[in-house]
Amino acid sequence: MMVGKTVEDINVQMPHDAYSQNKDQPTFMAYLTIVVRNEKGDIVKVHKQWSHSPTANFIGLLLPINWYSNTNSSWSIVNTGGSSYTYNPNSYPMYYPAGQYNDPTYLVMIQVGSGSQSNPYNAHSLAAPIANGTGTGQLIYGQPSVSQTPIVSGSSIYFNISQAFINNSGGTVTITEIGIIMNFYSLIQSNQQAQYDGYILVWYDVLSSSISISNGESLTIYYTFTVNP
Repeated sequence: MMVGKTVEDINVQMPHDAYSQNKDQPTFMAYLTIVVRNEKGDIVKVHKQWSHSPTANFIGLLLPINWYSNTNSSWSIVNTGGSSYTYNPNSYPMYYPAGQYNDPTYLVMIQVGSGSQSNPYNAHSLAAPIANGTGTGQLIYGQPSVSQTPIVSGSSIYFNISQAFINNSGGTVTITEIGIIMNFYSLIQSNQQAQYDGYILVWYDVLSSSISISNGESLTIYYTFTVNP
C-alpha cells in the first residue's frame, strides 16, 4: 500500500538512491580505445574513455516490436544526408542480410571527424567528418572489423568493432569526434521491396581529449561493447 504519496509522485526514472548489491558496474558497458603508432609501428599514444552515446537512430532500432504494436507508432530514421525514412518493424522491418545489394553486413565504417556536438542523441552525422583520402586534412580509412564471435573473459562477455586509419596527407590531422555508421535497408511489407535508407549514424562520441596524428602515423580505433553479470 502506498501511504502519503501517489505513484505519480515517485521518480522511477533516475534511481540514484538504489540499494547497492556489490555490483556497482552497469550490466552493459561500452568504451573506446585508440592506439596511435608511428611510421615504424611503435605505439606512441593510447587513449581510453567510456562510450555512452547511442543516437536516436540506435534507440529506434533497439525498441521491441511490442512497443511499435502497442503504441501504433513509427520511428523516423534520419540518415547522414538529413533525409528521413519511416521505420516500423511491423510494416518496415530491417532487411537483413542485404544480399540483394551485395552487402553482407550493415556496418559501413567507424567514421572520424574534427568537430563536436553537445547532444549526441539528436546527431545524425558527424559535425565535421574527415574524408577518406590523402589530401590535406584527410585520412586513409581501412576496412572495419567485428569480432567473429563474442569473447568471454572471466564473468564478462564482449565484442569489438575496430578500424585502422593512416595519415598520408602531408600534415597533422586532429580527431575530436567518432561515430559508427551503418548502411541501412528496410523491407516494405506491402510490396516486399527493399527500401534503401542510406548511411545512418547509430553511435557517436566526442573525445575527452583530441588525438593528433602526424603525417606517416596511423591509428586503430576499438569500440568494445561488454556485458557483465
